[in-house]
Amino acid sequence: MRILEELIDSLPGKDTSVRRVCCGAFWTAVTTRFTGMASTYRELDLQHSDHPCMVKEAGTLIGKKAGELAEYARSDETVSASIGMATVNSLIEVDESKCIERGAFDVLAEKGRGRNIGVVGHYPFIPKLRELAQNVWVIEKHLRPGDHPESDAARILPQCEVVCLTGTSFINHTIEQLLALCKDSFVVLTGPTSPLAPVLFEFGIDVICGTRVTDTKEVIRFISQAATFQQLHGHGVRLLTLAKQPLTQMD
Repeated sequence: MRILEELIDSLPGKDTSVRRVCCGAFWTAVTTRFTGMASTYRELDLQHSDHPCMVKEAGTLIGKKAGELAEYARSDETVSASIGMATVNSLIEVDESKCIERGAFDVLAEKGRGRNIGVVGHYPFIPKLRELAQNVWVIEKHLRPGDHPESDAARILPQCEVVCLTGTSFINHTIEQLLALCKDSFVVLTGPTSPLAPVLFEFGIDVICGTRVTDTKEVIRFISQAATFQQLHGHGVRLLTLAKQPLTQMD
């Protein structure tokens, strides 16, 4: 994927040693220059030698060069790709002076009022979003009432003026396919997996709503005890939003 290739190429400090790797039930954290997070992405809950989630070098990751672990983001082994994306996020030096503390819902509400919104992933804010948009179409792998299957993405997303994509689309390698369907849309990338990296703006993403770890010890404590993000929120992480243009200037 070109977007992932350029993202990895843009990273500083790839010679930094990996100091910590924690794969929790829901979230993965890696410490190199900083600590980065990503979703722990598993297709199945099986354990055998050829399982697509298996990390082949498990137990030997500490001490590797960060650049080597960042390359795991290209892997088809889903947990390996999760580790790779957490490593990518651990290398990004976020310019917080260019970020604001607004969540994805605030941005979608501002940009999507009275418009058609497509959301990949079923987020808790969906009911509130439906109150202000003309239409909200949710595309989800694990369907809930009113959701659309992944196979409907090619039909739905080109109709949307605003689209919300999940950062896990980097892990399952669908990000470029989804962006290709959103060429005329205002695109918001959200979730702790989302890299707060300006290079992504070159690929049609307008706003990135991501996460910055401020207390590694606290984050590892929660992740290692199977915390969801709702449980982790407020314990060593900040929600930051980076926009291609200042939000006050986006029409």
